[in-house]
Amino acid sequence: MTKLVIVESPAKTKTISKYLGNDYKVVSSKGHIRDLATTGKYGLGVDIENDFKPNYITIKGKKKVIDELKRDAKSSDFVYLATDPDREGEAISWHLYDALGLKDKDYDRIVFNEITKNAVTEALKHPRKIDQDLVNSQETRRILDRIIGFRLSKLMQYKTSGTSAGRVQSVALKLIVDREREIQAFIKQEYWTIKANFLEFDANLETYNHKKIEIKNELEANEILDKLSNTFKIESVDKKLKEKATKFPFITSTLQQEASSRINMNAKKTMSVAQKLYEGIEFADETVGLITYMRTDSTRLSADFINETKNYIKTKYGEEYVGIVKKGKKTENVQDAHEAIRPTSINRTPESVRPYLSDDEFKLYRLIYYRALAYLMAPAKVEATSVILDNNNYQFKATGQVIKFDGYLKVYSDYEDTKENTLPPLDTYKSNVLVSNDIEKKQHFTEPPARYTEAKLVKALEELGIGRPSTYATIMSNIRDRGYTKIEDKKFVPTEIGIEVTDKLQEFFSSIINVEYTANMEKDLDEIADGKIVWNKTLDDFYKKFEPLLDDAFKNMEKQAPEETGEICPECGNPLVIRKGKYGKFTACSNYPECKYIKQEKKELMEICDCPNCDGKIVEKKSKRGKIFYGCNNYPKCKTAYWDKPIGEKCPNCGEMLVENKKDIKCSSCDYVK
Repeated sequence: MTKLVIVESPAKTKTISKYLGNDYKVVSSKGHIRDLATTGKYGLGVDIENDFKPNYITIKGKKKVIDELKRDAKSSDFVYLATDPDREGEAISWHLYDALGLKDKDYDRIVFNEITKNAVTEALKHPRKIDQDLVNSQETRRILDRIIGFRLSKLMQYKTSGTSAGRVQSVALKLIVDREREIQAFIKQEYWTIKANFLEFDANLETYNHKKIEIKNELEANEILDKLSNTFKIESVDKKLKEKATKFPFITSTLQQEASSRINMNAKKTMSVAQKLYEGIEFADETVGLITYMRTDSTRLSADFINETKNYIKTKYGEEYVGIVKKGKKTENVQDAHEAIRPTSINRTPESVRPYLSDDEFKLYRLIYYRALAYLMAPAKVEATSVILDNNNYQFKATGQVIKFDGYLKVYSDYEDTKENTLPPLDTYKSNVLVSNDIEKKQHFTEPPARYTEAKLVKALEELGIGRPSTYATIMSNIRDRGYTKIEDKKFVPTEIGIEVTDKLQEFFSSIINVEYTANMEKDLDEIADGKIVWNKTLDDFYKKFEPLLDDAFKNMEKQAPEETGEICPECGNPLVIRKGKYGKFTACSNYPECKYIKQEKKELMEICDCPNCDGKIVEKKSKRGKIFYGCNNYPKCKTAYWDKPIGEKCPNCGEMLVENKKDIKCSSCDYVK
């Protein structure tokens, strides 16, 4: 029997083929094969009046893929749909089932959380049918995003300088704009601190008569300094042995946060590199997936991995380094379908696979590996010391810490800000008095709330329950690429367009474009996935709220006046303005549609050299397909053209133009090479 296995990514086919042998043929759908059409009412590809029935069409360029998959399915005895183990993967399996015309008796759905031989063969032992509830949840999300994206984007393009809006994108942008306004409204407050310097440590003034003290200005600071001497009485020395707990293994959002802050890798790049590690890395004699599936919000680990890792820790570091498995907090919107992100084998250390990885792959794998390893190790033990010194009823405090047992820090110290700060053994001093070298005052001002870094924005979206972690990278890219934000000092700063779009959306759509509504929609999508609510009922409830708001906005939202260029229309004398079109901005008459004048922009062409065949110039041009070539500016009278860049010299053999490419300088006509 020939069995067909269909996966999403071509990169997986080679790996999985090696695991399954000659009885199986492994092929790829190359991602999604179908999507919503752009026909019908408002171009949504959804029949709103007919229970939101979607109209799916083959994605451009995928007809050949589907035809090949049909031939493969027809020539096979059985088909396994092995797309990714999440809602999106479930939906792709359903589209394959439908597009290939499969029958229930002829297919099974299999899922695996890691691309290893054991995981794939185990998946084949536990097949199931497509989970329609998961499909409904994913397709509801797609339809929601299509309705909001298409309808709101058209509104923004018509009424504002913006180009798009989105269900989650616009809420993320609002967080950035709101934070910027907090910063602008912030009024800094002055305050002062007083510090006593000793030979081996410093102590800060904290209380007066054991009550918290605030020093608001220099006058108050000077009054305190006048009351202090340089001798301090040791009032108390408190030592406590504290445990520093391990962190949970990575989920999608925490991986994006830590990759950003620890290895300077943005969310988009993190997910791209993680995808490669998941799909498989070629070693000398095998191809292996190094990590489990990277789109997850579960911190659970498999029993096999836990046992394997505990044995590894015991053997390599000792029994005392073996930890216990902590229970994670049950949070809303968590899909516990698969595990946390972890290495597929603890025995494949980052150092052992380093020769087969790129720098980025190594950095990310190392981070994932040691996070999972550290989680199953014992907590670190830290002796924390707190000393209170009294000076004329003013209490100064000094703190220090010493690591007594490194525990998980044995492997994870590179990714933790843990510093030892030792204090002298003040509890053994015979004298109860210390003398300071100096007591100094210092002025400070309160700081406004910080702008969002990518890591902080991901954390905020996750905590607020907005969107899915797997979409965060796309959201970050969208708000940057569409000119709604810019990055300054690795932080998001809203642009004028971003602020304008946010304000207009809040004026007319504040009941929908907000944190609470967006988070509640995620809960609804989860309930659809669990089969608790009906998918098209959710869409109907949303649409009945959304459409009246949209109608009102189209009627009453004030349209931004186009920007004037300072030029006058040569045909009717009205001002010329900058307008937006399908292919970008252009200059046209403000009296449109009465006057349809459009200014033809002259393109500055880069002159390369004189044309050898006429009195023109050879200039840099672009072909219809966007490829650069070099041609005469007297075209079509002179048709002189070159694919390589001419250097303005003639060939000594034949007199034709010499041109240069990446390798050498040669003749454009004969075999001469300079």
